[in-house]
Amino acid sequence: MSVLFKRWEEIRDVKRVLADRDWFPATSGNISIKVSDNPVSFLVSASGKDKSKETVEDFLLVDANGKALLETDLRPSAETLLHIAVYKESRAGCVLHVHTVENNVISSLYGEEGVVHFTDQEIIKALGIWEEDGEISVPIIPNYADIPKLTEAFRPHIQGDSGAVLIRHHGITVWGRDAFEAKRHLEAYEFLFRFHLQSRQFASK
Repeated sequence: MSVLFKRWEEIRDVKRVLADRDWFPATSGNISIKVSDNPVSFLVSASGKDKSKETVEDFLLVDANGKALLETDLRPSAETLLHIAVYKESRAGCVLHVHTVENNVISSLYGEEGVVHFTDQEIIKALGIWEEDGEISVPIIPNYADIPKLTEAFRPHIQGDSGAVLIRHHGITVWGRDAFEAKRHLEAYEFLFRFHLQSRQFASK
């Protein structure tokens, strides 16, 4: 089995799971997986596709500049620059960007602060934090319509091979060393968002 086909299967399976959770509403979101390191190439979701469906045109192979490496009429996601930044600034192997109601509400509630903090939750261990009173913080950046400007706001927060950034009123971008780690981290963050919002709701009653 070629590396390209293996990575295709991995990212296809991740897309299937996330789509089943309705984390790609209205063709939103974009995901990618690295295929090679030198030179960098990665599979990225094609622009404008219904991610609840599976076709041979779900992804295209691009280089470190987001240019298609194989002849295709497909266009890479408009936010491919964010994926490029992650792969250039870290050794990450997978990037996932999804829009959920919960991550949008969290980014709205804490957008002015530019960060949201979570602590005292067992699920934080899924993010590699094992301290008894572990804490995780997620930066929140403005939702610039200009993608190069958005990328420049995003870039300073790429400080390791795994991480996450919320884009205000937009969604979350999560990356990890491989597809398994990126998906695990995304699920952990979304759990924290849901728990936090439900806790606020019950506390107000």
